[in-house]
Amino acid sequence: MIRLAALAALALPAAAAAQPAAAVEQTNMRYNEDWSGITTAPRRDADWWKAAKHRPLDKDGTVYLTTGLELRIRQEGFDDNNWGDPPAADDGYLWVRMMPHADLHVGPARAFVQGIAGYARGVGAGKGPADETGIDLLQGFADVRLPLAENASLTLRGGRELVALGSERLVGLRYGPNIPQAFDGGRAILNVGPVRVDAFAMRPVAVGLGDFDDRRSRTRRLSGVYATTTVAPDIGLDLYWLGYRNETARFAEGMGDERRDSYGMRMFGKRGGLAWNWEAVLQRGAFGPARIRAWTVATETAYRFADAPLSPRIRLRANIASGDRDPGDATLGTFNALFPKGKYFGELSPIGPYNIANLHPSVDVDLGRGFTLDLAGIAYWRASRRDGVYNVPGQLIRAPGDARSRFIGAQAEALIGWQASEILSFGVSLSLFRPGDFIRETGPARSIHMIGSEAMLRF
Repeated sequence: MIRLAALAALALPAAAAAQPAAAVEQTNMRYNEDWSGITTAPRRDADWWKAAKHRPLDKDGTVYLTTGLELRIRQEGFDDNNWGDPPAADDGYLWVRMMPHADLHVGPARAFVQGIAGYARGVGAGKGPADETGIDLLQGFADVRLPLAENASLTLRGGRELVALGSERLVGLRYGPNIPQAFDGGRAILNVGPVRVDAFAMRPVAVGLGDFDDRRSRTRRLSGVYATTTVAPDIGLDLYWLGYRNETARFAEGMGDERRDSYGMRMFGKRGGLAWNWEAVLQRGAFGPARIRAWTVATETAYRFADAPLSPRIRLRANIASGDRDPGDATLGTFNALFPKGKYFGELSPIGPYNIANLHPSVDVDLGRGFTLDLAGIAYWRASRRDGVYNVPGQLIRAPGDARSRFIGAQAEALIGWQASEILSFGVSLSLFRPGDFIRETGPARSIHMIGSEAMLRF
């Protein structure tokens, strides 16, 4: 408890008077929040936390400090997890994490630090890197912003940070599970008008279960160039290249040294009630002596009826990610999602975006008073009959064997959320996954039932 209190102290507001900013969206990447727009003093009742958001440290305001905290408690309970496969088909566990942060600005320079205390209790199958880390440094980096012209700047950054590219299909925060995925390395960010270009070379952080034992991976690395621009009002375009290496990669084809290049394009935007987010990726490279030939297409299209009762939004996601056509040939066709966001297809995500095709319709409504309701259904198929099924981190969980069926199963999910205040939220979810023919042909095939609940305080 003493160690937890020490971490929390980083985020507690000072007694000195401070002033809150105008409405600022709090994001999962806390270092992108800008609380410098100060207006009036915070109210002591509802806005006490805003005193921590902007503390000028000099007379002209060029030196200032922003602090904050996230505390999340999440419980998940399963019946027949992994369709009844051991070692913990019936499982229930508790995740607790606390993440205080401090962001110091000195003119064009900045230092950002975010700690984490993350613990799991009752994980039947054994704790993994997404469950527990003890007390550790989640983020710690410094950067400097260099003006190049009236409408251009270059930011140079080095250290440990969370990285989310685009829709987080290939590089995400892993925010849904208990321990996010951080990276060690360097990044250069060029902004020229509506164009932003990120160039980076990083290694993922390998999470240890003890205190202060997280280290950069010795076997995996990531580099790339990611460009995004606005091509019209509310319409954007991303183009990118990602270079990835994993010296201990494993697929249904076997284990080996994986060197993979991903070339992607993403189109996104909105017009009135219509919104879209479409992405295509081509992958080339080598897996041991074999060549890599993989790809994916992911689409998300939605429409919100803003003037209808409850403002319903209907949405359809349709995705396909290639699988390996022949484990015995000299080509690996399994798409690799690299470092995808956590809970990829929903609160219950036993399957990851590898060798898969799925349809995912959903509807969400605004119930008023901060309450929302999301309803979704998902159907999954194997893209290739010769490849297996993988989980979100990319581990093979069902080998293809002699199974010929493509149908993996169907999932239904309901999520109720309540934004009780600007800084306090709650959520409850119910999920059901009914296995299809492929699961029945390859092992235990019981329906997965899951209930999840969480409470989060974030300022």
